[in-house]
Formats: sequence, structure tokens, C-alpha cells
Amino acid sequence: MTERSPLAVPFPQIPPISGVTPRIARAGYKDWGRCDLTYIELAEGTAVAGVFTRNVCCSSEVELGREQVTGGQARALVVNAGNSNAFTGYRGREAVEAIMSQVAGHLGCSPDEVFVSSTGVIGVPLPKDKARAGIEAALTAPPCSWEEAAATIGTTDTFPKGAVARAIIGGTSVTIAGIIKGSGMIAPDMATMLGYLFTDAAIEPGFLQACLAAANARTFSCITVDSDTSTSDTVLAFATGQAGNAPLGSFEDAGADAFAAAVHDVCRQLAHLVVRDGEGAQKFIAVHVTGAVSDDSARRIGLAIANSPLVKTAIAGEDANWGRVVMAVGKAGEPADRDRLSIGFGATWAAREGQPLPDYDEAPVAAHLKQREISIEIDLGLGEGHATVWTCDLTHGYISINADYRS
Repeated sequence: MTERSPLAVPFPQIPPISGVTPRIARAGYKDWGRCDLTYIELAEGTAVAGVFTRNVCCSSEVELGREQVTGGQARALVVNAGNSNAFTGYRGREAVEAIMSQVAGHLGCSPDEVFVSSTGVIGVPLPKDKARAGIEAALTAPPCSWEEAAATIGTTDTFPKGAVARAIIGGTSVTIAGIIKGSGMIAPDMATMLGYLFTDAAIEPGFLQACLAAANARTFSCITVDSDTSTSDTVLAFATGQAGNAPLGSFEDAGADAFAAAVHDVCRQLAHLVVRDGEGAQKFIAVHVTGAVSDDSARRIGLAIANSPLVKTAIAGEDANWGRVVMAVGKAGEPADRDRLSIGFGATWAAREGQPLPDYDEAPVAAHLKQREISIEIDLGLGEGHATVWTCDLTHGYISINADYRS
């Protein structure tokens, strides 16, 4: 990993999840002196749900994952770091199918129960020999910590990312934990980068899918670093059922709301961590949009602001240039009225209802912009729609990282 992001937070204490065993190994996909293959074995009967990128140039891992997740069952997860295996045609698909078969042979399960993700450089087929050797090493490696597993799936990440929450289902305590990687090529149109949730709760696959999809819409799909949607974006959720609770099948079941809230909490934590590790990021930015005609409209306006290079560079330069926010609202293609629009930073309004405030004092805004965590407020004055989108600033560090990415 490169120099740690100034927005990094410590890795949390994540307990073991019954029915989940993580292991790591070194396949050598890139010339780096660390493990780059994560293998996670799952108990028989584990339910699975997933959301995947809508990028039409997606990897074979994504294509196969979409098919596999409809079966609702999983026995293993393999994550390769350093090579995305995207835009690699039949050779890429063969490499994934070989991994699935190798692990399935070891576990005595169907290859369709083995999920594979890869991340890294696009356009280079995953080396089958390295993958085979890496899997062989991982199958016999000792169990590792969650922090080690999180570090292993990273590429340009500067710190390992994890989150945990708990819920009570019918008197039974269950744990939901997650790890994620992501730093650049972040503008999810479904989920985000590579993220994995694990729980010991007993959950029917259909309800697990509903919880994950709902959480995704308000977390992963509300973050952006650079407006680029990856070819490999995947979020998978696995439920081993080892906690012994009465299985949840719908929101009508006791404890369902608590479980769904915990899933949302873990997803929100993970989404924020990705933004905090945005390539070259120095500031974490929350864009709060209210008064829109709908929540969806508010989200799209928030993303237009969060994706604007002019807004992001102004924040990087600690420049209280609220005119750039006005510009971004106007270009979003959503209902907006110039004469009702209000803009603020850090709870200090700069303009209200289409006019600069006559007594506007830029000093508190300037002080706010010197902080690591920045808040931008937009009130459209049109309706009840609201949304929050999270992003980071755009600095020279982003250019340096991506100009040298393949070297």
C-alpha cells in the first residue's frame, strides 16, 4: 500500500463469523511483495445475494456472478487483486471457470457455488498458472484475520477497510461484517468496487437480496470519487445461518427491520471508507440536497455536484466558490428553479432563494473548508425530495496515481 490517506480510520474489531473462514495467499499477479489472493470458505447452506456493475464492458467474473447469484447458494469466494481480467474474451472466462472448478473439486460442491472477483489492470487475461498455484496455496493456508483479508483484496487502496454491526432477531444476536476495496474508478451504478458482507444470520436468499439492494441504493450508489464506473464492481452478501435464529424471509418477520438496518449500517460505513481513500483525497465531502421534486432527483443533483471537477478542485483549494455549485445544479438535467435555489457550506448559507445574502460573511465558510470533513448544503425549494451523496476533493495526487497506474 502507498502512503496512508489522511482520511483513514483504524480497522475495526471484527469477530469471527460462524461458518466463514478467510485465508490469503500470494499468486504473484503483480510484482509486489504481498498476498494478492483471498479465499473465503463458507459453510454448506450459505445463502448469497449480489449487485453488479452495469458497465457493458464488464468482466467474466461479473457475468458469471450474475448467473450464479440466482441460485441463491454459495460455498466459497475467491478475490484476485492486481488483474481485473476484464476485456479479455474467452481466455478470461476460461480462467474464472478454472478457478471455480478447482475450488469446487476441493469442497465437493458445484462450481456455481464458487464466486470469483478480480480487480486491477484491464485488458490482461488472468494467468491460469498463477491462479492455480495461488488457489492451491490458499486452500491449505491457515485462517487469517479480517484485516489481513481486507488488505489482500486492495490495489491502490492505502488502508484496509472493514465494518461491523449487530442485530437481534427473535432474541438471537447476529453479526454482520464487511470488507471492501476501492480508491479510484469509483462512481457506482449498482454497487461499488469489490465489497463483501458476511453474516451468521439465517436469511432466505430472496430477502437477503432485497436488503442488499435497498442498502445499496442509499449507500454505494450515493458515492463517487471520479465519476468512472468500474468494469468489475461487485457487492456480495453471504448468510451462513449458523446463528440459529428463525430464518428471515420477509419484512413481516420479527427482527427483519433490525437486520435490514444493520445491513444498511455496514454498507454505509464501507461506502464512506471508499470515499475516504479516494485517490489523492485530502477532504471527505458530504453533499446534502433537500427540496427536490423526488429523492431520485435529489440524488442525481447531488451526484452532478459531487462529480464536478470544478467543485472538487475548489474544495481542494479551500475556495468558497459557491457559484460552481450553482453551475452543477443547473447542468444536472433535473427540475430546478434559479430563484428558489439556496447554497451553503458547513451550515452557513451563502445564497438563499436565488440571491446572495446581503450580510454573507465568508470567514466561517473559509474556516470550514480548511477542515478534513466538508459539508455542502443545497435547498431547491421545490418539494420534499432529499438525498446525501459523498465524495472527495480532486488533487494532484489523483493525477500522479493514475498516470503511473500500470508501472
